[in-house]
Amino acid sequence: MNQFEIESHPDFDNHEQVVVRETAGLTAIIAVHNTRLGPAVGGCRMFPYPGLEDALTDVLRLSRGMTYKSALAGLPLGGGKSVIVCHPKTGKTRELLLEMGEFIDSLDGRYVTAEDSGTSVADIAVMGERTRHVSGIANDRFGGDPSPVTAQGVFIGIREAVAYRCQSDLRDIRVAIQGVGNVGYHLARLLVDAGARVTVADISEENLQRARQDLDVDVMDVQGVLEAEVDVLAPLCDGRCH
Repeated sequence: MNQFEIESHPDFDNHEQVVVRETAGLTAIIAVHNTRLGPAVGGCRMFPYPGLEDALTDVLRLSRGMTYKSALAGLPLGGGKSVIVCHPKTGKTRELLLEMGEFIDSLDGRYVTAEDSGTSVADIAVMGERTRHVSGIANDRFGGDPSPVTAQGVFIGIREAVAYRCQSDLRDIRVAIQGVGNVGYHLARLLVDAGARVTVADISEENLQRARQDLDVDVMDVQGVLEAEVDVLAPLCDGRCH
């Protein structure tokens, strides 16, 4: 993929830097959208994209979103993202993660990564053996698995939106969650505990089995859940990633 193909992509938004690495052991893209406020931060996503074009679409959109997230949070940080074309369940290896760490290090600190869909804190720690430009690996208030905190934020957003629109709390409110992986699972638990009637969908039978076993939820197919007769729809990672 050459620079013209990258810059002519419909989701290219004057990104400062987009770097593609294709080797025998790693196919990945790092996108730095904006560093005006500071180094670009954004997680490293791992997913078996059908092709490099699909991976580019994801990384361009996600990196742009991180710029706005950092700015809205008032952080002295910019926006970036990285994606690895690989199935996180079957293709992830220590060698791949080490090479990704080297790839990140080649940007000399312009981009700092952390865990994301398809990667874990442990994976980022392995990358950290080859670069110091990683975050979230210390097991303290600023590190560790971020999914419960992310789910809490989504839960609060749903709760406040329902209170505004429906003049109601969450009791008996119907919520559909597409993607019940790390974030979706914690979100479903919070909603069930608040009295909501929750329907979940995921392409992973393992994720669905965990939800059925632990939570009082209904299950339906991933595509159908988008048209479910509910009050709130929460699409998390398109049901694909965790």
